[in-house]
Amino acid sequence: MKDKQKIILEAILEKKTQRQIARDMKISRTTVAKYIKSYEASKSKLMGCDDVKIKEDITAPPKYNSAARVKVKLTDEIIEEINNHLKENEIKRATGRLKQQKKKIDILEALREKGHDIGYTTVCNAVSEIEKRQKEAFIRQHYSWGDCSEFDWGYVKLIIAGIPKTVHMGAFTTAKGNWRYADIFYSQKMENFLYLHAEFFESAGGVYREIVYDNLKTAVAKFVGRNFKKPTDELLKLSIYYNFKFRFCNIGAGHEKGRIERSVEYIRRRVFSKRDSFSSMEQARQYLRQELIKLNLKGQILENGRSAASMLEEERGYLLPLPPKYDTARVCERRIGKYSCFELDSCFYSVPDAYVGQFVFVKAYPQKITAYYGQEEIAEHKRRFGQYQWSIKIEHYRKTFLKKPGALANSLALLQAAPELKEIYTNYYIGSEKDFIELLEVVAENGLDKVRLAIEKLVSINCLSINTDKIKMLVQRDEAKIVSIGCQKDDQIEVYSRQIANNYAELLNFATAERPV
Repeated sequence: MKDKQKIILEAILEKKTQRQIARDMKISRTTVAKYIKSYEASKSKLMGCDDVKIKEDITAPPKYNSAARVKVKLTDEIIEEINNHLKENEIKRATGRLKQQKKKIDILEALREKGHDIGYTTVCNAVSEIEKRQKEAFIRQHYSWGDCSEFDWGYVKLIIAGIPKTVHMGAFTTAKGNWRYADIFYSQKMENFLYLHAEFFESAGGVYREIVYDNLKTAVAKFVGRNFKKPTDELLKLSIYYNFKFRFCNIGAGHEKGRIERSVEYIRRRVFSKRDSFSSMEQARQYLRQELIKLNLKGQILENGRSAASMLEEERGYLLPLPPKYDTARVCERRIGKYSCFELDSCFYSVPDAYVGQFVFVKAYPQKITAYYGQEEIAEHKRRFGQYQWSIKIEHYRKTFLKKPGALANSLALLQAAPELKEIYTNYYIGSEKDFIELLEVVAENGLDKVRLAIEKLVSINCLSINTDKIKMLVQRDEAKIVSIGCQKDDQIEVYSRQIANNYAELLNFATAERPV
């Protein structure tokens, strides 16, 4: 620009020739002529008019005209092949193969395999130029109170009990107030998907009129054509129960859920960047809940400093009424195997041994498993996670142990029994397995706490032996009788033996006193 100014001023003010200017400035005479000619042409056009464009041309900096440059490496053939690769990527995005697209380096390698001599920078520039032509415009949305909420899954890497785990975080974000709710699980199974919705509605205090999803397996049963998605039966039932509508994003267009895509990353970073090691999954979930409360209490720049929590308080008056909590279980049918267990997600759970070979209905919740035979609940377990985990309850095998008492000592059922029950077996029932099996019925009918109190009472009255008959009698609250019965045989012998020993000691003392010194 400085050279352009000097050329024009020397030509106009100092009346130098173009040859002189070129010689003094050591610039090509063609370049000098170009700037002077352009200036004079613009000046003549400007006379008698007030065209802004002409003014800009006069004061514009010099430009190198690259329009006539010939592309040596990037031929029309290569551009066509690059277009074909980008079209393949578009098809993959539309058919759910988003992570199998070709990157620019992959396109470069494909071109070189065909014998094209081209560099990576040239391919990157060509792809950017093509994609720049295809850029789409976005429409900013406006939401009213209670209109919409968005849902998505994300991954979080944590250390649970010293073991690295990849857990799944489901998150909701409200479209109007940007209020966030999230929870973590070991999988993205249907029961976790349903549980998240029920807990989100309970926490929000009402139901949003529309929920937006991308193409989740728990939400979309199958694709019918390119644009229509068939929802899962569970999502339809949930929608009918809570009376909300649902909408799916276009394939490969997760950005259509503008808030939730950002929220999953935001929650993961703000919560688990500070701490990612926990003694249990429940501790991690509790930590997430506490941190979300803090995040929702922070003011938002775009909402005049109001917090998401305060906006939710205002929004609750516009939400749909909240019905009783939805049953979020995944229901399936299972057959009971020879170990009186059924299998669910590679883990095994016991039922009473009378149901071996039968089919039962199983309700799988995020934290527990319940089994039904007909309308009767026959077993409930805390849910196990992982591969080939067993949850065995010893009371489910009473009939079998009566027939096979020798199997009790080394059984997995005894190993997984309550510590108090194992202590009772170790202290009083080793070698008396059948009697211990009868005790299990007493525990099932009256509870372990009453049995423990009965044993403590028997120990306090110095009974030499503890057996199921005495425990059962005391549990049935006939304590006076149990004291007399408990001492009828063993305790009477003890009292008689003590009396003999005392008499013998007195005789010894008398004999010592009479002996002469």
